[in-house]
Amino acid sequence: MLTNNSKPTTILPFESMQLPAHLDGNQGSNRYDSKHCQISANTDWQAIQCWLNEFYDSPQTLRNYRKEAERLLLWAINQRQKALSDLGREDFQLYQEFLANPQPSQIWCGPRAERGSLHWRPFKGPLSQGSQRQGLIIINALFSYLVDAGYLAGNPLSLIRRRKRKLQPQADQAISQQRYLDHKTWQLLKIHLNQQPQETPKQINHYQRNQFLFHLLYLMAPRVSEVSSHSMNSFRLYRGQWWWFVLGKGEKQGKVPVGDEMLAALMLYRTHLGLTELPEEDDSSPLLRSINGTKSISANMVYRQVKSVVKEAAETIRLDNPIQAATLEKASTHWFRHTSVTHGDDAGIELKYLTRSARHEKIETTAIYQHAEDDKWHKAWQKLKY
Repeated sequence: MLTNNSKPTTILPFESMQLPAHLDGNQGSNRYDSKHCQISANTDWQAIQCWLNEFYDSPQTLRNYRKEAERLLLWAINQRQKALSDLGREDFQLYQEFLANPQPSQIWCGPRAERGSLHWRPFKGPLSQGSQRQGLIIINALFSYLVDAGYLAGNPLSLIRRRKRKLQPQADQAISQQRYLDHKTWQLLKIHLNQQPQETPKQINHYQRNQFLFHLLYLMAPRVSEVSSHSMNSFRLYRGQWWWFVLGKGEKQGKVPVGDEMLAALMLYRTHLGLTELPEEDDSSPLLRSINGTKSISANMVYRQVKSVVKEAAETIRLDNPIQAATLEKASTHWFRHTSVTHGDDAGIELKYLTRSARHEKIETTAIYQHAEDDKWHKAWQKLKY
């Protein structure tokens, strides 16, 4: 148990901690009048849970938001000996510096480990500028929610006006745009997918599911939560053409055209599962199945399956294609969403249609994935010789 003067010797996941009353937030200096509180929360952790519950239908968002909230809470308790609801403007300036260099690193940083392990740490290491900014954006959203809910009196993070400028968003935006597979890397991954073994029933099941999954990721640009949450009848015939009807981020409905290749991949997967080639309107069975084809799988399982495939592909091509292997190692499910939009632009699909298929609210969001002009510029510059 911490006292006001104690320093941590190890960092535990929040659920493993026993907090003294002065650190649980029940009497935090930034607490608003409890009579006006609109959520059922007496402590900071309970208030955070109320906020997280708003994202129960977006597993990936929920995990990311929980991670950032827990990091701040553990820092406040262990480094500042304050409750979350005691934090002020100066604390957040210190926290921003801490994210760039979590110290003491031996108790804050380490490789990935199970939460129950003695080796678990909140950080792998110092956060990049983009991750710092993203973390503060999430924390700002948390505090804004708690203010709106009448749990906190104010949001001290909103007072730090220059936080975004200090984190150099323009430089980080260039990095974020690179999270896609170039055409050569994508072709190498497809070769790997087509060469996966099909000798045993289990291997055949893996092969067929991966073929469908990567067609879906590349041709439909879904978010990972959409892959796991949708049913077969989300693919529907509408006015003589096939569309994928999606309930996406923020519960917004959209639709994406289903091309011939995607429709063929769907038909092959359904045939493998012993279903009719095309789904009926009442087919509410899971779109992507467990390996035995009977149950749905979670967004986390989809993410892990994709990571497993791309890492395996990276090892296969490393000797002859080390650059592409290094790219594949870093790729995740969301990279394929970026890859889909980028390659769509390269193929000449109009920006307005790319925006609709990606279901971006603003056309400017889609536009950052347009790289054709950069490619022409780079090729032209090769004419300059030493």
